[in-house]
Amino acid sequence: QLVESGGDLVQPGGSLRLSCAAPGLTISWYIMGWFRQAPGKEREFVAGISPSSDDVKYSYSVEGRFTISRENDKNMVYLEMNSLLPDDTAVYYCAADQHYLIRTAPEDYKYWGQGTQVTVSS
Repeated sequence: QLVESGGDLVQPGGSLRLSCAAPGLTISWYIMGWFRQAPGKEREFVAGISPSSDDVKYSYSVEGRFTISRENDKNMVYLEMNSLLPDDTAVYYCAADQHYLIRTAPEDYKYWGQGTQVTVSS
């Protein structure tokens, strides 16, 4: 029900914009989040946004570099990534959660996409 796009190979210091489409979901009912998983590591929270966009949360490692946003009328969520580092290399996932507050644990999110690969390398 969630489809990510926008992943690519980018040089360190570069930028990417990830998109998440939700053709089978009315995202205005959900907290939306972005997670990532690097090879050999656990899936980790990157950013989350409340249904009305009045609350956002970022992981410490991306705060100030990444920006999450949403367009409920288009059923879309975005992750703008700037000043990319090699450590940002991972598969990035979009997820939807019906809880009241933004949560950071993957198990709290009900719907997931298949992921999009982001590789930061020179």
